[in-house]
Amino acid sequence: MTASSLHEPAPRAGATLDLLWERIRRQGDMPGFTRAINAILASMRGEDEREFSMTQTVLSDPVLTQKVLRLANSGMYSAFGQRINTVSKAVLVLGTEAIGHLALGLKLIEELSKSTPDSALAHVEMEKAVLAGMVAQQVAASAATRDPEEAVVCSILHSLGRMMVTFYMPERWARMQEIGGAGNEHAAAELVLGLSLEALGRATAEHWGLPRNLVAGMRTLEPGEREEGFGHDDWLAALGTMSTRCANSLWNDDEAGAAQVAELAEAFAPMLGVAPQQMLAAIDKARTEAQADLTIAPLAKPQEKQRIEQMRVETIARKREAGNRILMSGAADMRDAGVAVNPGQMMSMALETIFQGLSFTRAFAFLRNRREGKYLARMGFGEGSKGLIPNLSFDDAYGPDVFHAALTSDRVIFIENARDPNFAAKLPGWWRGTLSEARCFVVVPLCLNGQPVGFIYGDWDDTFPSISLSQTEFSLLNDLRTLVVRAIERRTQAELAAASKA
Repeated sequence: MTASSLHEPAPRAGATLDLLWERIRRQGDMPGFTRAINAILASMRGEDEREFSMTQTVLSDPVLTQKVLRLANSGMYSAFGQRINTVSKAVLVLGTEAIGHLALGLKLIEELSKSTPDSALAHVEMEKAVLAGMVAQQVAASAATRDPEEAVVCSILHSLGRMMVTFYMPERWARMQEIGGAGNEHAAAELVLGLSLEALGRATAEHWGLPRNLVAGMRTLEPGEREEGFGHDDWLAALGTMSTRCANSLWNDDEAGAAQVAELAEAFAPMLGVAPQQMLAAIDKARTEAQADLTIAPLAKPQEKQRIEQMRVETIARKREAGNRILMSGAADMRDAGVAVNPGQMMSMALETIFQGLSFTRAFAFLRNRREGKYLARMGFGEGSKGLIPNLSFDDAYGPDVFHAALTSDRVIFIENARDPNFAAKLPGWWRGTLSEARCFVVVPLCLNGQPVGFIYGDWDDTFPSISLSQTEFSLLNDLRTLVVRAIERRTQAELAAASKA
């Protein structure tokens, strides 16, 4: 932690939560997840119709149906000696708690990843939460306690604060990592967010209207002997703490993690009322379940890791193809508009097309103001872009930086790693002061008769997967900028013709 960061004012907790609720509203609230929790809990708590209710819940979701049948037929349950072809039989074999946990984990990932499925940071935290739930389910099954489904849900939700920040506020997460270090983000939470990650997670659960006992079980409880007044909520909190830490240790599937798991089992045994060896057996069963289900990527078999990576690559390729179609369609719209639109309208069409087609985090159109001797941002897309526009300006006198280089060469420039220390000297001060969250960016110059008249800028932050522009994309960007320049040229010629007649 630097000396300067220690003196930065921590934002109010209320302001952070207001921002979070606003981003949830924009990117998609999660009523589907809260409804799923309530429906699944109701199925797990049903009296006479318990198994039937759970069967109906599973059958209402085709993806969940496939996962339940796959798990029921996995090696873990092969002792039953027969192929399981119906969800009803799977419920009998697996039990409602195991299926309920599987359903909750799947719904959590489905709802949180609905808006931006390529959010890698959020996916890691979500998968760790699912693994924590698996651990809690097995430990709870081996303990003399009631309501094991509560233990599973509390453990899944124990990392809710981390999931919410990585998914909805990735720029804050990056700042917390800068200050506290990777894996120690919670140490910087108060400074960056104004409240702890635990408090943020509990506030989110209350905002969703989750039951009080679930919220009460989401707090961190350090290991030790049970104190006087130790109740069920305390037990849930202890199990959630242990399961979450255990999931972090299991994550990379290595010897160091196994040693940490053994230490956790020893430390939490008195509080949870489960012998260390019994707890280790339960944790190992959860690990095996994670491998069989292949939900948790780092615990999956090597060939499955390759399959998952191949699927990720194919998903990105499909998104790129869809983006290229947007660029081509936008260019066609601009051609059709022809002389009917002015340069400003053409610039707006180009900026929106490029922003959507390349999935930029932010994009801005800059125009050159010769009277002021400056380049000024005139319009922008992306979260927070409107507030940045007044600060986006720089002198048009040549400087040895990447923007003047692009404008002088009249070539589209793609910067793959703007954070490379060797590249820092080529980034101007105005960019470092306003747009430095960008990991990579593109500059599309607009030049008329060899003279720069403006440019389009777009960037990606850490929430977007690593990218490298293809020749097709460079060609499409050149098509779009040509159409904008032609519109500027038409207006210039019209102005000259009008002046000659005057």
